[in-house]
Amino acid sequence: MIQAYNPRTGQPAGDPVPETTDAEVDAAVRAAVRAFPDWAAGTDRARALEAAADALDAHSAELAGIADTETALGDGRLTGEVARTTGQLRLFAQVIRDGAYRDIALTPAAGAVPDLRRISRPLGPVAVFGASNFPFAFSVAGGDTASALAAGCPVVIKAHEGHPATSIAVAGILAEALTSVGAPDGVVALVHGVDAGLALLRHPLIRAAGFTGSTRGGLALAKVCAERETPIPFFGELGAVNPVVVLPAAAAARADEIASGYAASLTLGAGQFCTNPGLLFVPENPGLLTAIASAISASSGGPMLSERIFAGYEDAVADAESRHVRELAAGAPGEGPWGATPRALTTTLKEFAADVAALSAERFGPAGLVITYSSLEELLDVLGGLSGNLVGSVHADPPDLDQARRVVAALERIAGRIVFNGWPTGVAVVAAQHHGGPWPATTAPARTSVGSAAIRRWLVPVAYQNFPPELLPAPLR
Repeated sequence: MIQAYNPRTGQPAGDPVPETTDAEVDAAVRAAVRAFPDWAAGTDRARALEAAADALDAHSAELAGIADTETALGDGRLTGEVARTTGQLRLFAQVIRDGAYRDIALTPAAGAVPDLRRISRPLGPVAVFGASNFPFAFSVAGGDTASALAAGCPVVIKAHEGHPATSIAVAGILAEALTSVGAPDGVVALVHGVDAGLALLRHPLIRAAGFTGSTRGGLALAKVCAERETPIPFFGELGAVNPVVVLPAAAAARADEIASGYAASLTLGAGQFCTNPGLLFVPENPGLLTAIASAISASSGGPMLSERIFAGYEDAVADAESRHVRELAAGAPGEGPWGATPRALTTTLKEFAADVAALSAERFGPAGLVITYSSLEELLDVLGGLSGNLVGSVHADPPDLDQARRVVAALERIAGRIVFNGWPTGVAVVAAQHHGGPWPATTAPARTSVGSAAIRRWLVPVAYQNFPPELLPAPLR
């Protein structure tokens, strides 16, 4: 049985949920296989996604209340997340109607060159794993599911153990809305439990998988996908420390602004974001360090999502503090037994470089490492040696622009998105977004899990050579 807990109290939240058996997983996958032809070709998928969005919006307050009991993320945050989820569904309805996602290319016959026509087709039934920290936007009806459904792929979703009641409620609304506009039975299904997730990944009829979560968990699932008799793509969005570089003129002119922005970004959602600013590189500027210490001291933590996540946060901070790192400041602890205390730790660039693998590890929670540097050349060497991240940021004023160019060039090699005079938290769901990055931030750096391009994960190109028109897919005729 799966039991959710209220992070504010540590006590059970709701009734236990039975784990899905292997036979039930198999039935869900086979139903998805049966649904695939009609969903891919015969259903008005755009209208279906819009119907799902409308239904979820109609239940927004109810869903936020259920999720708050299981996650303690707050009604305001959760209501906004439902809106983000329904916005994603409507975005992908527009993507379907636009049609460009099919990536059609036509090359007429000319001399020895044959007539070739290419189109991207849906892979088939796929698996999606819900995330702990986004019970709506990266879970049952979140971006992975929305983009896969838009591509024409039925989805079997593995619910996250931290919010099973939320997952059940969303799945019921989603399935009912899709059915109401003619979607075939089996186009979405929900399974529960770690063993069910493994059975889902190993099922021979699943064609790909999407995951948002920890590096450790993601790598274990990626290994399962790679070791299948027929390996499948695993689109994992894993951990990151998202380095932020503050250049000297910006530090001198905007110390208070930078410090308050840093503290707000670091502590947002109790720091439980894959885009948290885990590494902050600053010049040796006492005024900026003082401002950062004041901003962190004035901050407050929040209850973390689970006892396991809280324990991992505390262990990660303790490990950092054992490695030539001192505490710059600490805020007020969060509510409940899993209440996180915001912390800013600090070290020098030289000390950081001497233990870069350990000190650049993700600390999932409201703890950041502030690294002071004296030389841009030394900083660039260290930046170039960092592993992959989702986001890199630079703060620069006009006198810093020549240096900023060099920092950006270094960040381009290690991050999928670069922010200028801003913070990495906050990911816009738009066409130009790339929420991905070099390994180990993701398992597929060329793909994004946010924005309209996320649909491309669930498609495969097929080229048709010298085909008579009546045998071609309709868009290629």
